[in-house]
Amino acid sequence: MPKKPLILVTNDDGITAPGIRTLIRLMNAIGDVVVVAPDSPQSGMGHAITVNTTLQVKPERVDNGPQREYSTSGTPADCVKLAKHEVLDRIPDICVSGINHGSNSSINVLYSGTMSAAIEAGIEGIPAIGFSLCDYNWDADFKPIEEHVTTIVKKVIENGLPEGIILNVNFPKLDGQPLKGIKVCRQAKANWVEEFDKRRNPQGKEYYWLTGKFVSFDDDDDTDEWALNNGYASVVPVTYDLTAKHFIEQLNSWNLND
Repeated sequence: MPKKPLILVTNDDGITAPGIRTLIRLMNAIGDVVVVAPDSPQSGMGHAITVNTTLQVKPERVDNGPQREYSTSGTPADCVKLAKHEVLDRIPDICVSGINHGSNSSINVLYSGTMSAAIEAGIEGIPAIGFSLCDYNWDADFKPIEEHVTTIVKKVIENGLPEGIILNVNFPKLDGQPLKGIKVCRQAKANWVEEFDKRRNPQGKEYYWLTGKFVSFDDDDDTDEWALNNGYASVVPVTYDLTAKHFIEQLNSWNLND
């Protein structure tokens, strides 16, 4: 009988979030699941790791999930590091992160704890996928995307991923409409136009709330933002090598040693 794949599940919304509970249930039908996830929400943590305080790992039993499930006091990237070096006795066949409550398309990939966990897995040599649903509601409906999540995970297990490549998968909020399909995309040129809402507390001290709006500067139909805005799921292959290779030759022409 073929050995079941070992699947590491993590997220950034916390171990009790509906998104990860959905993902755990789906992965239980595919392989042997081990969960290592934050004990509290860690959204927007990016690739932060814990270096100045201690880390705790606690066995959990949240619902009828896998037998091996742990919460940690660390960040999503910490969770993957702890899983590989302390929790697991072998390298997992795949790491799946999410399902995030909210979009991680375009520039959001840099801020995302969900994707940073997946990228950390990629750095560690583990095929990895980050899943997100463009619905920030805690009670978001994940049912319409479940079969697509399962399909993508099975395809990665079957085909593998090249070294250093991680998949960033986003699903639109469907509001009762069927998903039109899945598009392989590039990351759109878009970013947050930010403002700080300056206030005073009852003691007269100033404090700030970060606000703003997300703006796309990219109208092409091959981007993740276009796909999501038109009823498709987006799949963007990303890498942790941030080298701007196209600029190396020009930069060398500056003769920096002169």
